[in-house]
Amino acid sequence: MTNRLFDLVRSRQPDLSRPFAEAPDGSVHTYADLERRSAQYANALIALGLAPGDRVALQVEKSLEAIFAYLGTVRAGGVFLPLNPAYTPPEVAYFLGDAEPAVFVCDPASEEALAPVAAAAGVGRVLTLDAQGRGSLADAADAAAPHFDDVARGPDELAALLYTSGTTGRSKGAMLTHDNLASNALALTEAWRFTPDDVLIHALPIFHTHGLFVATNVTLMAGASMIFLPRFDPDLILALMDRASVMMGVPTFYVRLLRSPGLTPAAAVNMRLFISGSAPLLAETHRQWQARTGHAILERYGMTETGMNTSNPYEGARLAGTVGLPLSGVSVRVVDAVNGRELIIGAIGMIEVKGPNVFKGYWRMPEKTAAEFHEGWFVTGDLGRIDAAGYVQIVGRGKDLVITGGYNVYPKEVESEIDALDGVIESAVIGVPHADFGEGVTAVVVARPDAALDEKAVLAALEGRLARFKCPKRVFFVDDLPRNTMGKVQKNLLREQYREIYAR
Repeated sequence: MTNRLFDLVRSRQPDLSRPFAEAPDGSVHTYADLERRSAQYANALIALGLAPGDRVALQVEKSLEAIFAYLGTVRAGGVFLPLNPAYTPPEVAYFLGDAEPAVFVCDPASEEALAPVAAAAGVGRVLTLDAQGRGSLADAADAAAPHFDDVARGPDELAALLYTSGTTGRSKGAMLTHDNLASNALALTEAWRFTPDDVLIHALPIFHTHGLFVATNVTLMAGASMIFLPRFDPDLILALMDRASVMMGVPTFYVRLLRSPGLTPAAAVNMRLFISGSAPLLAETHRQWQARTGHAILERYGMTETGMNTSNPYEGARLAGTVGLPLSGVSVRVVDAVNGRELIIGAIGMIEVKGPNVFKGYWRMPEKTAAEFHEGWFVTGDLGRIDAAGYVQIVGRGKDLVITGGYNVYPKEVESEIDALDGVIESAVIGVPHADFGEGVTAVVVARPDAALDEKAVLAALEGRLARFKCPKRVFFVDDLPRNTMGKVQKNLLREQYREIYAR
């Protein structure tokens, strides 16, 4: 048995001397460097006691060393667990306690605060890695041998554990296998016509599916290269377009680039493809981008549990407001959310997915896993329709998940923090249209008449308790929340009431 994912990555490299990535400092790393450096990380992790199936959790800033650590974890037979650097210590405590990683890597500046959290969770080793790719983990890799015999891992064994948000309860760990990641990357490479000649502008974070498993894995499977940026910088991206051919981003990227007078057909003349995902792209953004650049943005649809499911075609109509056609090997259907029967073309219902991309299940949640599958199909929780040409359109979500700037926010966690504030009776957190972020996190609060609370006080109280992207952009106070006859808060009415607040 071979190491399914990394063996496939290795087999797709036509020439190890070709560039893999250009770092922010301008240095260029080849595929030979990737092979060597990932081997050093694999050796370092084995020396730390990592056994096959052990989790390696990283809460670090974006760097190429973090990419090499990801690949080293895979080669060592471990399970890679990336965590958002914005998570606070109480949030990190939950993930470490649930995943029980053998190794936890954090930023050196956070080590003092997070080491006790890791110790309380029973983590064996705590190491560091900063935005420049330096720290005790990098030092351990520096001292390790540059060659490694990959640990055998089959297609159905875990390669990664990614936590996904829901509308109730805590985050769930989605178990992703070697074949989940490999099959999806191969399907996307084919669908988007990636070749070794492509240069990707990589401005996405690498703690979730989009930046790590879509952008990075597709680059690897194509033997292509990328310009690896620490963060989204509109001016820099415009300057880099004449050296690149593809960009992947969230709708926020495109909205902000459209504000620049430098965005012209001439600026984008060397680019062949712009891809958007992680949140709905407004049809108006799609139209404006095509008018300004001559390129139609390619929108796709995926989720943590499945990777990518559908994509607008590379050749053919890229229809604004749709997420395209099922990828090769992936099946998509729409069923009645009540009785589970497949619906006719054009009817709106629950979207279900089946294919090699679909995850193995939720970490240590067998009952939740069973509940999310229907006749072997994964129930996405998204509502949509499929037209006569096979294009999928997402019309809403069966759950109240908020997607802001490409990040998932589940209301229950934010509501719990607000409800704990002195003077708050209850709260409801919703997402409403926001031109920049797709959806703006918005809180509607019922407070006691004698409470000394206002919007500023609530926002101040949430600082340090929640990652910044989870914090509401606005807080409104009401006497009562709307409810149905069963007493359930009608968030659909709240979304309608406040839908124009960010357009004013």
